[in-house]
Amino acid sequence: MNLDIRTIMVIFSMLTLLFSGLLQLAGLHVEAIRGVRQWAIANLCISLGLGAAYFYTQPAPGLEWSIILSAILIATGISLQLAGIQAFKQQRSNWRLTLFIVALALLQNLWFVIVHPDIDARAIANSILFAMIYAACARALLIKVETPLRTAYWFTGLSFVVLVAIMLLRTLAVWLSPAGSYSLYSNTIPNQLIFFIACMTQLCVTFGFLLMLNYRLINDLKTISSRDSLTGALNRRSLEETAARLKASCLRSGDTMAIMMIDIDYFKSINDNYGHPVGDAVLCSLVDIAHASIRSDDYLARYGGEEFCMLLRFTTEDEAWALAERLRRSYAELSLNAGDESISFTVSIGVADSTAIGLEFSALVSAADQALYSAKRAGRNRVVAYSSMT
Repeated sequence: MNLDIRTIMVIFSMLTLLFSGLLQLAGLHVEAIRGVRQWAIANLCISLGLGAAYFYTQPAPGLEWSIILSAILIATGISLQLAGIQAFKQQRSNWRLTLFIVALALLQNLWFVIVHPDIDARAIANSILFAMIYAACARALLIKVETPLRTAYWFTGLSFVVLVAIMLLRTLAVWLSPAGSYSLYSNTIPNQLIFFIACMTQLCVTFGFLLMLNYRLINDLKTISSRDSLTGALNRRSLEETAARLKASCLRSGDTMAIMMIDIDYFKSINDNYGHPVGDAVLCSLVDIAHASIRSDDYLARYGGEEFCMLLRFTTEDEAWALAERLRRSYAELSLNAGDESISFTVSIGVADSTAIGLEFSALVSAADQALYSAKRAGRNRVVAYSSMT
C-alpha cells in the first residue's frame, strides 16, 4: 500500500469530522428521532482521538498524554455510538455504562503509559475494550425488526461485527509479536491493511446509522401521510389502498370482506354545545374503543368528519354485526367530562359484506352507507345490516 498509517489516520479523521457535522446538521431537523446527536458527538470524539494519536510516534516526555487522550476520546466515541443506538430504538440510554467505559479507558491507559509503561499491554487492553463495546453495539442491532429498517440495522450491526473481529485480530497480533516490537505506526503491509480496513469499517458504521435514520424518516413520512392527525386512525386514501390489496387477496382465496360505517349521533350539536375540544375528545374516544374491539389485521379509518369506516378481513355480515353491536354498547356506556358536566354519546352503524355485493370497495361502502342511514332514520344508536334492508 502507498499510504502510511499516519496518512490514513489524517484522512479518516477528516472524514469522521465531516460525518460529525452532517449528523449534527441532521439532528437539528429531526428532533423527534433520538440518538442522532449522540452519534454526531461520537464521530467528533473519534476524529479528535485520531488527531491526538497523530502526534504520538514513540515514548517521549509530554507525548504520553496525547496517546492517553486519544484512547479516552475513541472509547468515549464508541460508547456514545452505543448510547445513540439505544436512544434510536426508543430505549433509555445507559449513561452509567458510558461513564464506566470512559473511566476504564482512562485507568488502563494511565497504568500502561505512565505508571507501568508497556506498549503491548496497552494495545491489547484497548483492543479488548473496544471489541467489547463494538460487540454490544452489534448485539443491539442484529435483532428482528420490520423489513425496511432491517437492512440498515443489519448492515450497521455486521459492520460492528467486522470491527470486533479486527480488534481481536489486533489483540492476537500484538500477543504473538516479540515483546516491545509492536507499534501502531509500523508501515508493514499487515498493519497498514488492518488499520485501513478498521477505518473504512468505522465509516461504514456511520453510513449505516445514516441509513437507519433515512429509513426511519421515510417510515415516519408514510405514517404521517397515511394517518389522521387527530385520532391516529387511517385516512381515507390509505384505507382505499388497503382495500385494493385485500380485494386481490380475497379474490385468490375466496374469503369474504365486510365493511362497517360508523357515524357519531348528533355530533354537530356536541361541537355547538360543548366546543371543539370536547368534540375532538369524542372522536378520539371512539377510535380508542374501536381499536380495542377489532383484530390486528382489521383496519379503521376516519372517512370524513365524524364518520368512520372499518374494513374487516375474513368476516361475514353477521360477524361484523356482532362486532358493531359490541362497539355500539361500549361507546354508549362511555362518559366524558365537559366542564362540570358528564356527557355520553351514541353511534349509528351500518354493515355489509361481499357475499352478495362483491369485493369492489366503493360498492361495499355504498351498501354500508345505506344501512347506516337506515339506522339513523330508525332512531339512531343502533346497528343495521344491509341484507336486512333487502
